[in-house]
Amino acid sequence: MKNERPPYLRLFLSTFQLSACTFGGGFVIIPLMRRKFVEKFHWLEEDEMMDLTAIAQSSPGAIAVNASILVGYRVAGIPGALVTVLGTILPPLIIISVISFFYAAFRDNAVVDLAMKGMLAGVAAVIADVTVTLAQGVAKTRRLLPLVILAAAFIAVQFFGVSVIPILLAAGAAGAADAYLRSRKGKEGDR
Repeated sequence: MKNERPPYLRLFLSTFQLSACTFGGGFVIIPLMRRKFVEKFHWLEEDEMMDLTAIAQSSPGAIAVNASILVGYRVAGIPGALVTVLGTILPPLIIISVISFFYAAFRDNAVVDLAMKGMLAGVAAVIADVTVTLAQGVAKTRRLLPLVILAAAFIAVQFFGVSVIPILLAAGAAGAADAYLRSRKGKEGDR
């Protein structure tokens, strides 16, 4: 990959296709990006994709756009990020523009309503897949802290109604403290 010319057209077409064929938001597009960029093109490693996903989820804005920016930047720098963000935002822009012309017809159509309800079931399945895949990746590290943070975040949201913002801040602080302590242990071990 290092000696190749940056794959701008392939990046654009890949993100355009993923964005055009994905319903349900960023959590749905993440496993599809993983399959395309990790398994098919081998542009990213599995751990890199997990890290980029975590950054995309914790950054402000749409997860799909954040993830595409990060993947594009990782693969081809700033021009790659611009190409992938364009490929990601164009399909919804085009689809919404077309739907706006025919809004009255779509609004009351029973077939469209049923199709949307069917898509919700598919979206739920894909989100469950993302959750299981990310949890497996965390479990493979064999470290206790990420699992404790995962369980604590779930309990805080599900049972106590805690907002996502304090959870992100607390998880970020715990992760930073853990990284700091691990780096100090590494330096002490080098002495």
